[in-house]
Amino acid sequence: MKFGVFLPNGSNGYIPSAGSPIYEPTFQHNLAISLAAEKHGLDFVLSMMKFRGFGGETGYWDSCLESFTLMAGIASATSSIGLFPSISILSQHPAVVARMVATIDDISGGRCGLNIVTGWNRPEYAQMGMWPGDDHYQRRYDYAAEYVEILQALWQSGRASWEGEYFKIDDCSVLPTPANPIPLVCAGQSPAGRAFVAKHADHQFVLTSEDNLVRSVEDIRVKSAASGRKVGVYALFHMILADTDEMAQAQVRQIIELADQGAISNILASASLDTNTGGTADQLKAALDQDVESGNMAFMGIPVIYGSANTIRQRIDAIAQKTGIDGMLFSWPDFVAGIERFGEEVLPDLQVG
Repeated sequence: MKFGVFLPNGSNGYIPSAGSPIYEPTFQHNLAISLAAEKHGLDFVLSMMKFRGFGGETGYWDSCLESFTLMAGIASATSSIGLFPSISILSQHPAVVARMVATIDDISGGRCGLNIVTGWNRPEYAQMGMWPGDDHYQRRYDYAAEYVEILQALWQSGRASWEGEYFKIDDCSVLPTPANPIPLVCAGQSPAGRAFVAKHADHQFVLTSEDNLVRSVEDIRVKSAASGRKVGVYALFHMILADTDEMAQAQVRQIIELADQGAISNILASASLDTNTGGTADQLKAALDQDVESGNMAFMGIPVIYGSANTIRQRIDAIAQKTGIDGMLFSWPDFVAGIERFGEEVLPDLQVG
């Protein structure tokens, strides 16, 4: 069982609410989080990429540190933790990204992976003239498949030619190549997304309720086995750890009561444009009416594990045993303090640790 951190390189982390800390993202904050995670033996950190935020009273995600630059800095200041920058594939050519990943892999001594983001939020790319048209909603995993195949070809040999529907490269050189294979992750959860994950990714990050998680794990394992592969499944959760269950519940209620309705409306407006059914956008729309255990929009649709250390420990053990997941990716309202408490009070006594 592996554990990771969803780094808050966008403003306010992953909770669009005035009931949670409001802050600008900084390198020093993300580095402190990564060092705390490394100290307590967590396995990896992952940073997202957002080119346009959702505003509201909290300015949710209006500021975002660039993912590759951030992870390169963290790579030079850490020694063992895995590093996953995110590529929004509409924003950069695969040959450029292949070189950036190889560079971070060199800086880190072989600790770099890559998170593939196909792009469902049209305003992010339209503002830069990079939106290819609304048919991208339906075709984005075909685009991603070409993208990943080019990455892999360049990482394996350092030179590649390709002529496909979306890309053409002619004896393209990307040297040096990484010393080790680069693990790929993707959060694709629509039918097309799961098919892509099963064929091309090493890990899937899943944002869904516990009951849906059971079905998702089974589906990915069947699909990846059919491709002769094994894909690890990592579930995303918020963690709210307090001295007592009642104190954690009070914090949950405050976050819901002070939810940034303006930011949430903007998130859902963008999600409503996505015609690819069953994916992240649909899950965000459904989260408006869900409880926090399943993932409420005050928590960005991410399910919440909350309570005392003992309760948190029991919940993690129960979820792992019920679903068969390979790991968990966590977010906290206060990341450094949350990781310290998780590492000291929860992690040592986990049955699945």
